[in-house]
Amino acid sequence: MCRLLAIKSKCKFSVQPYLISFAEMCKESKEFQGHGWGCSVLTDFGWKVYKNIKPIWEDEIPEFGPVTQLLAHARSAFRDEGIIVENNMPFNDAKYQFIFNGELQGVTIKESGRIGAEKIFNYLKRFDKGNTKFAIKKGVDVINKKTRYIRAMNIIISDAENLYVNNMFNEDPDYFNLTIHQKADFTAVCSQKLNIIDEWTLLPNNTIKVI
Repeated sequence: MCRLLAIKSKCKFSVQPYLISFAEMCKESKEFQGHGWGCSVLTDFGWKVYKNIKPIWEDEIPEFGPVTQLLAHARSAFRDEGIIVENNMPFNDAKYQFIFNGELQGVTIKESGRIGAEKIFNYLKRFDKGNTKFAIKKGVDVINKKTRYIRAMNIIISDAENLYVNNMFNEDPDYFNLTIHQKADFTAVCSQKLNIIDEWTLLPNNTIKVI
């Protein structure tokens, strides 16, 4: 399964140190995270998106200049299928940036999308009537009811103003439980602790947090 990183800061920051630390974490993961990677960064000129089919630890980490948000995703493709750069996250539209980690078995909902994560993104948007947290909660609840088994369904969405984090897993908490570092002006959420940041706390299971 994939690895996630999201950072939101009141002060502008450089993404490179955090992505380098994230790349090291991905390289050392117990599951292979080398089926490509991608990131979205929020600049003064809006979102910039970068994707590459290389493993993140083999790529030259780009420098985007000062940003206030970062969402990064390293892919571990289900059954090693669909390994093309178009399937790399973040997925996005005019409003949202979306990254996902997890595995769902026996899903009965029907939705458009090349891979399961994109289908989840599109499905959650069905419930968006202006309240993003409600849309995520409603969508996750329906997916949960219409799925035979969920190993994990970890979701991070940004609308440029807030980060929305859904932390949900039914096994292997050491691997699936998201962890958070939160200060007054800087918040990071990651699949594992990054060495570059101190003082991490595990997020409670089955929760949606707005940052």
